Amino acid sequence: MTPKLSFDTPIYALAPLAGYTDLPFRNVVKKFGADLTVSEMLSSNALVHGSTKTLKMLERSPNEDPYSVQIAGSDEDIVRRAVEILNTQDYIDIIDLNCGCPVPKIVCHGSGSALLNDLPRMARIIETIKKTSTRPTLSVKIRLGFETKNHIEIAKLVESCGADFLAVHGRTRAGKFKAPVDYDAIAEIKASVSIPVIANGDIDSFEKAQWVLAHTKCDGVMIGRGAVGAPWIFHQLKSGSSSVDPMLKHAIIMEHLDGMIDFYGERGVIMFRKHVHTYSKGYEGASAMRNAVNRIDDPSEFRNVVDAFFLTHTQIGEGFKASDMSCEC
Repeated sequence: MTPKLSFDTPIYALAPLAGYTDLPFRNVVKKFGADLTVSEMLSSNALVHGSTKTLKMLERSPNEDPYSVQIAGSDEDIVRRAVEILNTQDYIDIIDLNCGCPVPKIVCHGSGSALLNDLPRMARIIETIKKTSTRPTLSVKIRLGFETKNHIEIAKLVESCGADFLAVHGRTRAGKFKAPVDYDAIAEIKASVSIPVIANGDIDSFEKAQWVLAHTKCDGVMIGRGAVGAPWIFHQLKSGSSSVDPMLKHAIIMEHLDGMIDFYGERGVIMFRKHVHTYSKGYEGASAMRNAVNRIDDPSEFRNVVDAFFLTHTQIGEGFKASDMSCEC
Protein backbone atom coordinates (compact mmCIF):
# COMPACT_ATOMS: atom_id res chain seq x y z
CA MET A 1 0.00 0.00 0.00
CA THR A 2 1.20 3.51 -0.83
CA PRO A 3 1.42 6.05 2.04
CA LYS A 4 -1.22 8.77 1.70
CA LEU A 5 0.45 11.38 3.90
CA SER A 6 2.89 13.76 2.23
CA PHE A 7 5.22 16.05 4.14
CA ASP A 8 6.02 18.24 1.15
CA THR A 9 4.18 21.06 2.95
CA PRO A 10 3.52 21.43 6.72
CA ILE A 11 1.04 18.91 8.10
CA TYR A 12 -1.76 20.17 10.34
CA ALA A 13 -2.93 17.27 12.50
CA LEU A 14 -5.60 16.82 15.14
CA ALA A 15 -4.14 15.23 18.27
CA PRO A 16 -5.91 12.35 19.99
CA LEU A 17 -7.85 13.87 22.88
CA ALA A 18 -9.68 11.54 25.24
CA GLY A 19 -13.41 12.25 25.31
CA TYR A 20 -13.30 14.92 22.61
CA THR A 21 -11.79 13.77 19.30
CA ASP A 22 -14.51 11.29 18.43
CA LEU A 23 -15.78 10.74 14.88
CA PRO A 24 -18.13 13.78 14.75
CA PHE A 25 -15.40 16.16 15.93
CA ARG A 26 -12.78 14.65 13.62
CA ASN A 27 -15.21 14.92 10.70
CA VAL A 28 -15.61 18.64 11.33
CA VAL A 29 -11.92 19.47 11.62
CA LYS A 30 -11.11 17.33 8.58
CA LYS A 31 -13.78 19.05 6.49
CA PHE A 32 -12.53 22.47 7.50
CA GLY A 33 -8.79 22.03 7.07
CA ALA A 34 -7.01 19.31 9.06
CA ASP A 35 -4.61 17.20 7.00
CA LEU A 36 -4.58 14.29 9.44
CA THR A 37 -7.01 13.03 12.06
CA VAL A 38 -6.21 10.44 14.69
CA SER A 39 -8.64 8.27 16.63
CA GLU A 40 -8.97 8.59 20.36
CA MET A 41 -6.40 6.37 22.07
CA LEU A 42 -7.52 2.74 21.96
CA SER A 43 -6.44 0.08 24.40
CA SER A 44 -4.82 -2.91 22.71
CA ASN A 45 -6.34 -5.10 25.40
CA ALA A 46 -9.82 -3.74 24.68
CA LEU A 47 -9.38 -4.34 20.94
CA VAL A 48 -8.24 -7.92 21.49
CA HIS A 49 -11.15 -8.62 23.82
CA GLY A 50 -13.68 -7.22 21.36
CA SER A 51 -14.91 -4.28 23.43
CA THR A 52 -18.03 -2.90 21.71
CA LYS A 53 -17.20 0.64 22.87
CA THR A 54 -13.65 0.41 21.52
CA LEU A 55 -14.80 -0.95 18.16
CA LYS A 56 -17.26 1.96 17.92
CA MET A 57 -14.37 4.38 18.59
CA LEU A 58 -12.46 2.75 15.74
CA GLU A 59 -14.95 3.90 13.12
CA ARG A 60 -13.98 6.74 10.81
CA SER A 61 -15.81 9.40 8.84
CA PRO A 62 -15.71 8.97 5.03
CA ASN A 63 -13.69 12.18 4.66
CA GLU A 64 -10.93 11.03 7.02
CA ASP A 65 -8.35 10.22 4.39
CA PRO A 66 -5.72 9.53 5.54
CA TYR A 67 -6.90 8.14 8.88
CA SER A 68 -4.67 7.19 11.79
CA VAL A 69 -5.60 4.89 14.67
CA GLN A 70 -3.71 5.31 17.92
CA ILE A 71 -3.19 2.31 20.18
CA ALA A 72 -1.64 1.89 23.61
CA GLY A 73 -0.17 -1.26 25.05
CA SER A 74 2.69 -2.77 26.99
CA ASP A 75 2.45 -6.47 26.14
CA GLU A 76 4.04 -7.41 22.81
CA ASP A 77 1.70 -10.32 22.14
CA ILE A 78 -1.43 -8.29 22.92
CA VAL A 79 -0.19 -5.45 20.72
CA ARG A 80 0.50 -7.91 17.90
CA ARG A 81 -3.01 -9.33 18.15
CA ALA A 82 -4.49 -5.82 18.25
CA VAL A 83 -2.61 -4.88 15.09
CA GLU A 84 -3.86 -8.04 13.37
CA ILE A 85 -7.39 -6.83 14.09
CA LEU A 86 -6.57 -3.39 12.67
CA ASN A 87 -5.18 -5.08 9.56
CA THR A 88 -8.70 -6.25 8.73
CA GLN A 89 -9.95 -2.66 8.47
CA ASP A 90 -9.04 -1.39 5.00
CA TYR A 91 -9.83 2.24 5.82
CA ILE A 92 -6.96 2.57 8.32
CA ASP A 93 -3.87 4.18 6.79
CA ILE A 94 -1.64 4.77 9.83
CA ILE A 95 -1.12 2.93 13.10
CA ASP A 96 0.18 5.23 15.82
CA LEU A 97 1.72 3.97 19.06
CA ASN A 98 1.07 6.09 22.12
CA CYS A 99 4.25 6.54 24.16
CA GLY A 100 3.24 9.80 25.77
CA CYS A 101 -0.01 9.59 27.74
CA PRO A 102 0.79 10.62 31.35
CA VAL A 103 -2.51 9.54 32.94
CA PRO A 104 -1.83 7.29 35.97
CA LYS A 105 -4.31 4.56 34.98
CA ILE A 106 -2.45 4.19 31.67
CA VAL A 107 1.05 4.47 33.12
CA CYS A 108 0.40 1.96 35.91
CA HIS A 109 -0.29 -0.69 33.28
CA GLY A 110 3.03 0.01 31.59
CA SER A 111 1.48 1.80 28.61
CA GLY A 112 1.67 5.37 27.36
CA SER A 113 4.56 7.36 28.75
CA ALA A 114 5.57 4.39 30.96
CA LEU A 115 7.31 3.03 27.84
CA LEU A 116 9.70 6.00 28.02
CA ASN A 117 10.95 4.43 31.24
CA ASP A 118 11.57 1.07 29.54
CA LEU A 119 13.14 1.77 26.16
CA PRO A 120 13.96 -1.88 25.34
CA ARG A 121 10.27 -2.77 25.74
CA MET A 122 9.28 0.30 23.74
CA ALA A 123 11.62 -0.79 20.95
CA ARG A 124 10.20 -4.32 20.89
CA ILE A 125 6.63 -3.02 20.69
CA ILE A 126 7.43 -0.62 17.83
CA GLU A 127 9.21 -3.42 15.98
CA THR A 128 6.25 -5.76 16.61
CA ILE A 129 3.85 -3.26 15.08
CA LYS A 130 6.15 -2.66 12.13
CA LYS A 131 6.48 -6.39 11.48
CA THR A 132 2.78 -7.19 11.92
CA SER A 133 1.04 -4.22 10.34
CA THR A 134 -0.12 -4.27 6.75
CA ARG A 135 -0.87 -0.55 6.90
CA PRO A 136 1.47 1.68 4.87
CA THR A 137 2.57 3.95 7.71
CA LEU A 138 3.66 3.62 11.35
CA SER A 139 3.97 6.63 13.64
CA VAL A 140 4.85 7.06 17.29
CA LYS A 141 3.80 9.81 19.70
CA ILE A 142 6.33 10.56 22.43
CA ARG A 143 7.20 12.95 25.20
CA LEU A 144 10.68 14.25 26.00
CA GLY A 145 11.28 11.63 28.67
CA PHE A 146 9.72 10.21 31.83
CA GLU A 147 11.15 12.07 34.83
CA THR A 148 13.94 13.86 32.95
CA LYS A 149 14.65 14.58 29.30
CA ASN A 150 16.37 11.97 27.14
CA HIS A 151 14.54 13.06 24.02
CA ILE A 152 17.33 12.53 21.51
CA GLU A 153 17.84 8.93 22.64
CA ILE A 154 14.09 8.27 22.43
CA ALA A 155 13.70 9.86 19.00
CA LYS A 156 16.63 7.96 17.52
CA LEU A 157 15.25 4.72 18.94
CA VAL A 158 11.86 5.40 17.33
CA GLU A 159 13.56 6.02 13.99
CA SER A 160 15.79 2.94 14.22
CA CYS A 161 12.79 0.71 14.95
CA GLY A 162 11.15 1.62 11.68
CA ALA A 163 8.67 4.40 12.43
CA ASP A 164 7.84 6.55 9.42
CA PHE A 165 7.31 9.73 11.45
CA LEU A 166 6.90 10.83 15.04
CA ALA A 167 4.87 13.39 16.95
CA VAL A 168 6.52 15.03 19.95
CA HIS A 169 4.70 16.51 22.94
CA GLY A 170 7.24 18.94 24.35
CA ARG A 171 7.06 17.95 28.02
CA THR A 172 8.30 15.03 30.08
CA ARG A 173 5.80 12.73 31.73
CA ALA A 174 6.58 14.47 35.03
CA GLY A 175 5.65 17.77 33.39
CA LYS A 176 2.14 16.47 32.60
CA PHE A 177 0.24 19.46 31.13
CA LYS A 178 1.46 22.26 33.41
CA ALA A 179 5.19 22.56 32.77
CA PRO A 180 6.28 24.92 29.98
CA VAL A 181 6.55 23.22 26.60
CA ASP A 182 10.20 22.87 25.58
CA TYR A 183 10.13 23.83 21.91
CA ASP A 184 13.93 23.94 21.86
CA ALA A 185 13.97 20.21 22.68
CA ILE A 186 11.49 19.51 19.88
CA ALA A 187 13.81 21.40 17.52
CA GLU A 188 16.73 19.26 18.74
CA ILE A 189 14.75 16.12 17.91
CA LYS A 190 13.97 17.43 14.44
CA ALA A 191 17.67 18.09 13.85
CA SER A 192 18.72 14.64 15.09
CA VAL A 193 16.52 12.34 12.97
CA SER A 194 15.80 11.98 9.28
CA ILE A 195 12.11 11.01 9.56
CA PRO A 196 9.43 13.73 9.69
CA VAL A 197 8.65 15.26 13.08
CA ILE A 198 5.36 16.87 14.14
CA ALA A 199 5.41 19.32 17.07
CA ASN A 200 2.73 19.14 19.77
CA GLY A 201 1.95 20.97 22.99
CA ASP A 202 0.13 24.22 23.85
CA ILE A 203 -0.48 25.18 20.23
CA ASP A 204 -3.67 27.14 20.70
CA SER A 205 -3.75 29.79 17.97
CA PHE A 206 -2.89 30.45 14.34
CA GLU A 207 0.00 32.66 15.42
CA LYS A 208 1.40 30.10 17.86
CA ALA A 209 1.29 27.35 15.23
CA GLN A 210 3.21 29.53 12.78
CA TRP A 211 5.80 30.38 15.44
CA VAL A 212 6.27 26.72 16.44
CA LEU A 213 6.81 25.67 12.82
CA ALA A 214 9.41 28.40 12.32
CA HIS A 215 11.17 27.79 15.65
CA THR A 216 11.36 24.00 15.55
CA LYS A 217 11.69 23.55 11.76
CA CYS A 218 9.26 20.64 12.18
CA ASP A 219 7.27 19.08 9.38
CA GLY A 220 3.94 19.92 10.95
CA VAL A 221 2.02 20.73 14.10
CA MET A 222 -0.44 18.61 16.06
CA ILE A 223 -3.23 20.43 17.87
CA GLY A 224 -5.49 18.94 20.54
CA ARG A 225 -6.77 21.12 23.36
CA GLY A 226 -6.31 24.23 21.22
CA ALA A 227 -8.95 22.90 18.82
CA VAL A 228 -11.58 22.23 21.48
CA GLY A 229 -13.94 25.18 21.33
CA ALA A 230 -12.12 26.44 18.22
CA PRO A 231 -11.96 23.70 15.55
CA TRP A 232 -11.70 26.43 12.91
CA ILE A 233 -8.01 26.78 13.82
CA PHE A 234 -7.36 24.27 11.03
CA HIS A 235 -9.22 26.46 8.54
CA GLN A 236 -7.03 29.37 9.64
CA LEU A 237 -3.86 27.36 9.09
CA LYS A 238 -4.88 26.04 5.67
CA SER A 239 -6.09 29.43 4.47
CA GLY A 240 -3.03 31.21 5.88
CA SER A 241 -5.14 33.82 7.61
CA SER A 242 -5.96 34.36 11.28
CA SER A 243 -9.42 35.71 10.41
CA VAL A 244 -12.45 33.46 10.12
CA ASP A 245 -15.88 34.43 8.85
CA PRO A 246 -18.23 34.40 11.90
CA MET A 247 -20.84 32.60 9.82
CA LEU A 248 -18.35 29.82 9.13
CA LYS A 249 -17.77 29.44 12.86
CA HIS A 250 -21.51 29.16 13.39
CA ALA A 251 -21.78 26.58 10.60
CA ILE A 252 -18.98 24.50 12.13
CA ILE A 253 -20.66 24.46 15.55
CA MET A 254 -23.96 23.36 14.09
CA GLU A 255 -22.38 20.72 11.85
CA HIS A 256 -20.58 19.35 14.92
CA LEU A 257 -23.87 19.12 16.81
CA ASP A 258 -25.67 17.47 13.90
CA GLY A 259 -22.83 14.99 13.58
CA MET A 260 -23.07 14.06 17.26
CA ILE A 261 -26.79 13.35 16.92
CA ASP A 262 -26.28 11.35 13.73
CA PHE A 263 -23.52 9.23 15.27
CA TYR A 264 -24.82 8.73 18.81
CA GLY A 265 -28.56 9.25 18.41
CA GLU A 266 -30.35 11.02 21.26
CA ARG A 267 -27.32 10.40 23.50
CA GLY A 268 -25.43 12.82 21.26
CA VAL A 269 -27.39 15.68 22.80
CA ILE A 270 -26.12 14.83 26.27
CA MET A 271 -22.58 14.34 25.00
CA PHE A 272 -22.61 17.68 23.16
CA ARG A 273 -23.31 19.63 26.36
CA LYS A 274 -19.61 19.80 27.19
CA HIS A 275 -18.95 21.25 23.73
CA VAL A 276 -21.66 23.86 24.24
CA HIS A 277 -19.81 24.90 27.38
CA THR A 278 -16.49 25.31 25.57
CA TYR A 279 -17.95 27.02 22.51
CA SER A 280 -19.88 29.52 24.64
CA LYS A 281 -17.18 30.29 27.20
CA GLY A 282 -16.96 34.03 27.87
CA TYR A 283 -20.21 35.05 26.18
CA GLU A 284 -22.93 37.20 27.63
CA GLY A 285 -25.85 34.96 28.55
CA ALA A 286 -23.77 31.78 28.26
CA SER A 287 -24.53 30.62 31.78
CA ALA A 288 -28.29 30.82 31.27
CA MET A 289 -28.00 29.05 27.93
CA ARG A 290 -25.90 26.26 29.46
CA ASN A 291 -28.42 25.82 32.26
CA ALA A 292 -31.17 25.57 29.67
CA VAL A 293 -29.50 22.95 27.46
CA ASN A 294 -28.51 20.90 30.51
CA ARG A 295 -32.20 20.23 31.00
CA ILE A 296 -33.06 19.51 27.35
CA ASP A 297 -32.93 15.97 25.97
CA ASP A 298 -34.99 16.40 22.81
CA PRO A 299 -32.61 16.80 19.84
CA SER A 300 -34.80 19.30 17.93
CA GLU A 301 -35.39 21.54 20.93
CA PHE A 302 -31.71 21.33 21.92
CA ARG A 303 -30.63 22.26 18.40
CA ASN A 304 -32.98 25.24 18.24
CA VAL A 305 -31.62 26.70 21.50
CA VAL A 306 -27.99 26.22 20.50
CA ASP A 307 -28.57 27.56 16.98
CA ALA A 308 -30.35 30.69 18.23
CA PHE A 309 -27.67 31.46 20.81
CA PHE A 310 -24.67 31.20 18.50
CA LEU A 311 -26.43 32.84 15.58
CA THR A 312 -27.22 35.83 17.79
CA HIS A 313 -23.61 36.17 18.92
CA THR A 314 -22.39 35.75 15.36
CA GLN A 315 -24.64 38.59 14.21
CA ILE A 316 -23.41 40.96 16.92
CA GLY A 317 -19.81 40.19 15.96
CA GLU A 318 -18.46 38.40 19.03
CA GLY A 319 -15.50 36.11 18.49
CA PHE A 320 -15.09 32.53 19.58
CA LYS A 321 -12.23 31.41 21.81
CA ALA A 322 -10.31 28.18 22.23
CA SER A 323 -10.47 26.29 25.51
CA ASP A 324 -8.09 24.14 27.53
CA MET A 325 -9.73 20.83 28.20
CA SER A 326 -9.11 17.11 28.71
CA CYS A 327 -5.98 15.06 28.10
CA GLU A 328 -3.97 14.97 24.89
CA CYS A 329 -2.77 11.46 24.26
